[in-house]
Amino acid sequence: MSLRCGRIRYTNDLPVYAAFDAGAIAYPGTLHADVPSRLNAMLLGGELDLSPVSAFAWAKHAEELVLLPDLCIGARDEVVSVVLVSQTPPALLDGVEIAVTRESESGRNLLRVLLERRYGARPKYVDHAEPIACADRGRPALLIGDTAIDALLRFEPGHVYDLGRLWHEWTSQQTVFAVWAARRDAYERDPEAVRACMHALTDAYTWSRANMEYVIREAQRTFARPEGFYERYYGKLNFTFHSAAQSGLAAYCRELFAIGAIARVPSTLPEVIGVVSR
Repeated sequence: MSLRCGRIRYTNDLPVYAAFDAGAIAYPGTLHADVPSRLNAMLLGGELDLSPVSAFAWAKHAEELVLLPDLCIGARDEVVSVVLVSQTPPALLDGVEIAVTRESESGRNLLRVLLERRYGARPKYVDHAEPIACADRGRPALLIGDTAIDALLRFEPGHVYDLGRLWHEWTSQQTVFAVWAARRDAYERDPEAVRACMHALTDAYTWSRANMEYVIREAQRTFARPEGFYERYYGKLNFTFHSAAQSGLAAYCRELFAIGAIARVPSTLPEVIGVVSR
């Protein structure tokens, strides 16, 4: 059985998927690239069998999804690609409108956790197709992915708040923005196909760590950045779903429950035995 699988359409996924793009490793399924919110919807709607999925979407739908081992997308401290742009400090945003991207549920809900639980602020969140346009006009905005990276070069440093850093300062925990999950029915139907895809993904990440020059060239070809940017950026990200990442995800889930964003706190232990590179 060939599984229908997703991949995130940002440069932050290249360390996991570049080996497939290079033809160095064959992926035993089909790949569909899209923004995180669309991948979430496709996985939950049955259009995909396996995909990276936002940490929030997994937490909210843990009964429908099987949490997979070994890989995640997160950061030990700064994440760089999930930022709040605001001329007003976070603690003073109570009642203020914030333009939020529709592309990331994890980022949106992490912002809500930070503002409500850390700063005691309850702003008004307004969906916007291009929140960076709001930031250009001086309005607070949540940006993710390559648009967030653009903000680092576009706005005053004191007006750009990295959500990974704000979270780590507050909790001392890592951030996890995405995990890999399979639909429960797909896993029960063909667990070996799911394992084969995860083997390929972990092998691909191992290949990328040994071939970062290629990954960085591909990132530059996709979105040109100042020299040395991608070396620093990928150095800040964490792609390994180890115990520290699981602890960070568990803390995030507890905070989501505290603000009423999820009905219960799920276990953050992967349901599949770890798949290691061969």
